[in-house]
Amino acid sequence: MESGVVAVNNNINNYESKATSTITIKGILSLLMESIDDENCDGGGSKKRVISLGMGDPTLTTLFHTPKVVEEAVADALQSRKFHGYAPTAGLLQARIAIAEYLSRDLPYQLSRDDVFITCGCTQAIDVSVAMLARPGANILLPRPGFPIYELCAAFRGVEVRHYDLLPEKGWEVDLDAVEALADQNTVALAIINPGNPCGNVYSYHHLEKIAETAKRVGTIVISDEVYGHLAFGSKPFVPMGVFGSTVPVLTLGSLSKRWIVPGWRLGWFVTNDPSGTFREPKVVERIKKYFDLLGGPATFLQAAVPQIIANTEEIFFEKTIDNLRHTADICCKEIEDIPCIFCPYKPEGSMAMMVKLNLSLLEDISDDIDFCFKLAKEESVIILPGTAVGLKDWLRITFAADPSALGEGMRRIKSFYQS
Repeated sequence: MESGVVAVNNNINNYESKATSTITIKGILSLLMESIDDENCDGGGSKKRVISLGMGDPTLTTLFHTPKVVEEAVADALQSRKFHGYAPTAGLLQARIAIAEYLSRDLPYQLSRDDVFITCGCTQAIDVSVAMLARPGANILLPRPGFPIYELCAAFRGVEVRHYDLLPEKGWEVDLDAVEALADQNTVALAIINPGNPCGNVYSYHHLEKIAETAKRVGTIVISDEVYGHLAFGSKPFVPMGVFGSTVPVLTLGSLSKRWIVPGWRLGWFVTNDPSGTFREPKVVERIKKYFDLLGGPATFLQAAVPQIIANTEEIFFEKTIDNLRHTADICCKEIEDIPCIFCPYKPEGSMAMMVKLNLSLLEDISDDIDFCFKLAKEESVIILPGTAVGLKDWLRITFAADPSALGEGMRRIKSFYQS
């Protein structure tokens, strides 16, 4: 009995060690902010303002605004006094129906309310998806570079992570040969992020179709993180992975956060795209429902506002957001051309961030991407994310959802840092 307890404790310690050693974006950005020299001044002797191009929060800019109709929807729901109590654990019925109808617009089949579960943002949806699939010996295939919350969730659930590469020379497409080589009978899911964070890529219909066929061939499902859904401004339109739900079961994760410019509201969804009915097996449905009994969803009045938010937001708001992102991405790429030590292999076509390669041979006294970012923060008060935080050493992630003036000034300071 004692040896069994020791084995359990060792397993817990192993998982916690992996979890606590996992880098988080917020964690490293906080450390970068702390490293900024309070006495850092510009040439005129005044303190340089901090320019953060590290956090994907569009509310921190003056360029992106939440639509008034969205705020009114929340106010109406709150002032009705009908939504002060608990919501059903899977989410308010009217919110689930509205999200099912919203997502179904882009699908060749109709989702039902029973396919939709409301979560506290997309982060909780990620945790739910990993928790639902966890079992002894399970592994999950994750993109590199990617979003480190997946690794953190997997570590806490005891799920092995296997990374497949995204290919910058092919517009950050999935290395499908690597997926086939990595997958085995214990692979529980292949995760993709589209539009891409941190790469700014948007997958074509054809590539998504090949991903679906590959997942089917290796006998696993697809987790499709679409938190940046519809934020596509290049040559390729956004195509939801659920389009291929008849080929392979898909778990779609999303939220209001980015498209409606409300990341702090923490209203997301976990959706089963599965017209063939794999997820509708009684045991699977029961497991999902029981797990949601453990969770607390977003505030009830926020859920109640969802139908009005979806119905009343005008298309012109979405178009303006897309135009702004296209404009700021263009500024970012143009400025990068004048900074020899960083190179952009692929102009972003979606989301709010991009990856650039760091050329260390052109830099003195810089050992790697983390060293670069900390010294840049200290000397120039500019925050960007080291690529190591998203799985790609000696790369950088730059968030371009920023005011054009701040973006331009930030790029000029990076150039100055390179020249100094």
